[in-house]
Amino acid sequence: MKIAIISRNAKLYSTNRMVEEAKAKNHEVRVIDPLRCYMTIASQRPTIHYKGEELTGFDAIIPRIGASITFFGTAVVRQFEMMNVYSINESVAISRSRDKLRSLQLLARKGIGLPVTGFAHSTQYTKDLIKLAGGAPLVIKLLEGTQGIGVVLAETGKAAESVIEAFRGLKENILVQEFIKEAKGADLRCFVIGDKVVAAMKRQGGEGEFRSNLHRGGNATLAKLTPEERLTAVRAARIMGLNVAGVDLLRSNHGPVVMEVNSSPGLEGIETATEKNVAGMIINFIEKAAKPGKTKTRGQG
Repeated sequence: MKIAIISRNAKLYSTNRMVEEAKAKNHEVRVIDPLRCYMTIASQRPTIHYKGEELTGFDAIIPRIGASITFFGTAVVRQFEMMNVYSINESVAISRSRDKLRSLQLLARKGIGLPVTGFAHSTQYTKDLIKLAGGAPLVIKLLEGTQGIGVVLAETGKAAESVIEAFRGLKENILVQEFIKEAKGADLRCFVIGDKVVAAMKRQGGEGEFRSNLHRGGNATLAKLTPEERLTAVRAARIMGLNVAGVDLLRSNHGPVVMEVNSSPGLEGIETATEKNVAGMIINFIEKAAKPGKTKTRGQG
């Protein structure tokens, strides 16, 4: 097979591992920087060009689209879909998962456990919004934040009001969420491929840190999931429409709650903590799934 990995940096651990595994299985693989692509939008023969050459003959792509380039990155993925190239995660699903508010609304509609979440435009009713989210302490998140950046724990109602007003003063959209105290600064990263959780790790925040992101100094260990946690992770990925996803769960007093569904989950932490060949599992999935016409949306939506 001829596989393209859509990634800005070929030296990243995740990108490099998938290149290694694809080559080990005798596939032709190429890393393509989406920001260096340009396209012709045509009904008869849509094309993608890269550094002066037309890209043709690919059987499948693996999108590794960073949050900062979601708009253009998904446009590139959509163009491949229009050319009938199989994408392991489709453009619509990536866009859906990147919109924090939209993804939470979709998960809530399907009955997935979530922290109580508030969202508003005006600061006129901030006190009532805080009350609806369960009161302080609570977590305030920027809609565009990633890797724990733009996430604040407000210990008191006054602190929450100040943070909300400050963010809104900067014209930022925010979510106000219930603080799951019983999680004790830890979450579960469930790596889903297809309809199965293939690996899971527990991420624990550093001393005095409520955010468990590895980029913020957290540490990761192998996690044993309950059947309910596995089912929740698989359902969340399916609702987003993702074949490959990192689903982040918290263990609350009322069962597992989903914090986020990530369409480009990193491989380094999960492979190190679990000692599983997750990159190889992704390539195995593509071998079974990548057939012409298997892309559901074909660039629609």
